[in-house]
Amino acid sequence: QVELVESGGGLVQAGGSLRLSCAASGQYSMGWFRQAPGKEREFVAGISWSGGNTFYADSVKGRFTISRDAVKNVVYLQMSNLKFEDTAIYSCNAEIIHSVLANSPGAYWGQGPQVTVSS
Repeated sequence: QVELVESGGGLVQAGGSLRLSCAASGQYSMGWFRQAPGKEREFVAGISWSGGNTFYADSVKGRFTISRDAVKNVVYLQMSNLKFEDTAIYSCNAEIIHSVLANSPGAYWGQGPQVTVSS
């Protein structure tokens, strides 16, 4: 059984930074998705199981960095230069499916911490 435990999130001013963490019960391709109020869930960032390949939504490229600690099985999402429109619930996902056309979530989700960016 895949278990994901997230931490991080909170309230930050625009231009600030936050880091999310997701501890997994094993080594999987991982990703983050977010959902803002009244909007559909969208892909944010992903990383291969080895950590050798990372991929991002255009809206966060250059501002967010996904990484992983293979020993601890923890994936991080470092978010910098946050904007008001980054406000959402951010959910960690395991076994994300990456292709050049789309990034689809796997079956396993974390609990989803809230990230709120004040303008």
